[in-house]
Amino acid sequence: MTIFDALESGVRSYSRSWPVVFDRAAGSRLYSEGGRGYLDFFAGAGALNYGHNNPVLKEALLAYIAADGVTHALDMFTVARRGFLEALRETVLDPRGLDYRVVFPGPGGANAVEAALKLARKVTGRPTVVSFTNSFHGMTLGALAVSGNAAKRAAAGVPLTHTVPHPYDGYLAEPGGGLGQLEKLIADPGSGLDKPGAVIVETVQGEGGLAVAGLPWLRELAAVCGRQGVLLIVDDVQMGCGRTGPFFSFEDAGIVPDMVCLSKSIGGYGLPLALTLVRPELDVWQPGDHNGTFRGVSPAFVTGAAALRTYWSGRGALGNLEKSVRAAGERVSTALAEIAGAHPRAGLRVKGRGLAAGLAFPVTGGADDRTAAKVCAAAFDRGLLVETSGAAGQVVKLLPPLTVSDEELDEGLHILGASVAAVLPRTPRSAVLSRPTAPALPPKEQIL
Repeated sequence: MTIFDALESGVRSYSRSWPVVFDRAAGSRLYSEGGRGYLDFFAGAGALNYGHNNPVLKEALLAYIAADGVTHALDMFTVARRGFLEALRETVLDPRGLDYRVVFPGPGGANAVEAALKLARKVTGRPTVVSFTNSFHGMTLGALAVSGNAAKRAAAGVPLTHTVPHPYDGYLAEPGGGLGQLEKLIADPGSGLDKPGAVIVETVQGEGGLAVAGLPWLRELAAVCGRQGVLLIVDDVQMGCGRTGPFFSFEDAGIVPDMVCLSKSIGGYGLPLALTLVRPELDVWQPGDHNGTFRGVSPAFVTGAAALRTYWSGRGALGNLEKSVRAAGERVSTALAEIAGAHPRAGLRVKGRGLAAGLAFPVTGGADDRTAAKVCAAAFDRGLLVETSGAAGQVVKLLPPLTVSDEELDEGLHILGASVAAVLPRTPRSAVLSRPTAPALPPKEQIL
């Protein structure tokens, strides 16, 4: 690994937690160059909802490349671009009665957020955007400005302006989650708050400790925005594409945002792709108002379309992913509650929704705040990849592929239970879920 230390910047992070060289991957597992298998409950930070090298998506990709399909075309019309748009309309938008125009803003989630912020300001003529405590929307300047994490904001090196933070649901013990206060501030010309052009929110704060916005809170937030003429942007970069169960994480709340940011798993295969969905009347861009070299990578169009038609069509054995994710989420939540219950003095709390779940450890402001990181390290030693979440790194976060099998889920949860037991002092044996370790090399059919 000396080449990495010799040439690569110190900005790298995940490789510090998992100091091995990975060589190949299949389904829910990564394999080191030495051949050891690691159960992957990180899944590319949510970019691999359909697992590593999903065979259905791989077949579509290889066929496209073998036929000399166009790889790079900026925003020119291509067969791959058309196929993706048709699949998105037929499997996602039309079945949900959603009428959005699709912006291809660039290759990543921050691009989708930047485009939404830029367009909201252009449409309304109002530069201020309301964001929420503990939010995270990306590392570019506009996305950082609406993010809450102090350490990430500090890396910007310049003032992050034209944003106003507001308490997220549950941040304050206040009836209504503070939305009455927000509406009063927006409506009152004497409040000192410049009327915002938009509000941006995550329904589950993936990097903010897996805090979950309640469905009534989301409905009231949408209502406040509607009454006050403020655009509502939902950042579904990590929680979209089925991570919480439905394709969009806001569906259970019954709301229709003005704009939606998607990336990560929208490309299906882990290839770069991002979308900003906007209501048609908001599509006031002039040609070239927002562009970039990689705002539509054709191989990602191909695998993205294949993923939508395979997992979101409602047809066939694999076509109802929402149902299986909801069931798996309940399975994970129950197991995490069992682990937490086995350590009653540790103050553990179950966090998240669907297959974005975790265990929160108390934040003390001292050395004990490293407990979640120690659990993640212990899990790595046992062959499980999980990361921390939250401003203090206090949450052990699980993001397994949505295609994970029940056996793999049980295996990973067993490892997690053993890791928690290894880190917390004087833990009873009941803390460790009694599941055998799965084989190092899973059969190919488990990839689906």
